[in-house]
Amino acid sequence: MSTFTPGFVRSWNRLRGGHMSLTLSRGTLAVLAVGFGALGAAGVSIPLDAQMVVYLVGMVALNLPHGGYEHFENLRRRRPEFRLRYVAGYLAAIAGFVGLFVVAPVLGLGLALIVAMAKGGIGGLHVLDATVGTDHLRTRGQRYLAAAVRGGAVMLVPIVFWPETFYTFSSLMVGLVDPGGLSTYAGGFDTTRTVIAAGYGTGLVAHVGLGYARGGGRSWLVDAGESVLLAAFFALVPVLVAVGLYFPFWYSARQVARTNHVRDDVGDDQWDLLGEDPETAALRAWGVAVAGAFATFAVLAAIYLLFPNPLAGVSVLPGAVAFWSVFISIVALPHILVGSVFDTERGIWYVP
Repeated sequence: MSTFTPGFVRSWNRLRGGHMSLTLSRGTLAVLAVGFGALGAAGVSIPLDAQMVVYLVGMVALNLPHGGYEHFENLRRRRPEFRLRYVAGYLAAIAGFVGLFVVAPVLGLGLALIVAMAKGGIGGLHVLDATVGTDHLRTRGQRYLAAAVRGGAVMLVPIVFWPETFYTFSSLMVGLVDPGGLSTYAGGFDTTRTVIAAGYGTGLVAHVGLGYARGGGRSWLVDAGESVLLAAFFALVPVLVAVGLYFPFWYSARQVARTNHVRDDVGDDQWDLLGEDPETAALRAWGVAVAGAFATFAVLAAIYLLFPNPLAGVSVLPGAVAFWSVFISIVALPHILVGSVFDTERGIWYVP
């Protein structure tokens, strides 16, 4: 009996941690959707300043540290030469994105939206793989559709239900480089919104329906319920609040669940950044955290100096929201490409 106890305890802890994170994510989004839906039905609106504060707290204080943690976990037990290639690729992707935004900010905005959707969609799909499975997703096309529906909720649904706020802050994001640069496209916004509403609605129905037709079961039920929950959340909660809380309370919480399920399968202790000595591990972890913080600040400062109008010509609060939205998209692009798509050996969303 004692031989199997440690393994059983580790498995139970992973399962418990995973379920706690998943419950937190679902419960938080459901409560927020119901609460804000009730406020909207009662005609109560949330001041825009308050929404911006929630966005910044969620994205800066709560979400950014988890992004650093994901990179650390991915690089912790990798060979030194891989780490060097990883950092070089990361910086190259950042430089390319910054260059695109400076030269063509409207295209940069489009890429920023795609990055947010890809992070939520692809990352979310790997959480399903690790926790409840994806037996109902029988083809590659179905997996692409699942990622598109889950990720599309983050940006496409707010365009439909919160068009004024979405357009205002999209204009400010472009305005970091070219004030008024998005106004040329304002005339087609309503048409675009209609097309997006029809396309996303069709995609959601197709995703849920195909999953049921090709197996159903528990994995389909969880996937369908979460997909509908995401759509409802972004439809009912003001977009700044929704995006600001989605990433820490949904994306990050669920990646914790994935990590808990795969932790024992990851890495080679020979190359552990923290070393084998538990007495020095804490000090090494502190050093890595400090180095990561300084590197992040250096990238942020460089982008701030490169943008000709870094606060979009408005007051500090909306300017900070616009700047941070662009900055976090820029650092998230290599997070997806270098940290996942090109890292075919493992990657930040690793599932064995």
